[in-house]
Amino acid sequence: MPHPKRSSSTTGHYPPGSIIAVLAERSQLDFELDFYSRILAAVPDFAEVLRVQACNYTLKGRLHEGLAIDEKLVAVRPTDATAHYNLACRYALLKQPDKAISTLRKAVELGYRDFAYMREDHDLDSIRKDPRFRKLMKEFAPQSEW
Repeated sequence: MPHPKRSSSTTGHYPPGSIIAVLAERSQLDFELDFYSRILAAVPDFAEVLRVQACNYTLKGRLHEGLAIDEKLVAVRPTDATAHYNLACRYALLKQPDKAISTLRKAVELGYRDFAYMREDHDLDSIRKDPRFRKLMKEFAPQSEW
């Protein structure tokens, strides 16, 4: 869910130019992007922070930066089915169907099983009509979920 920008009425009582006034003007999402970037600078393989930061980049519309984070997360956690699923979503959002389908297959092979969500996830809209997506669903999803 996108983070709302604080209204300017909350910043009126801080001294102009003070650090607190600057922070009050920032959106929660901008704060998190900066905060998690600083953590990753100190601990580059912090998987939980990588996962959150990739999501934040997506919310901000910075898909290529999110892609780099998702690729790093998969490198750090190569058997994490959800990390592969999120990477597949990023490829689909970036209109890279071959990478999206192959990475989605890897996620399922690693144990990702939320096929109902996969059918509805808008991140996968660009590949949903691809015959390879349908084949993957038929191969792995229970008949009742397809």
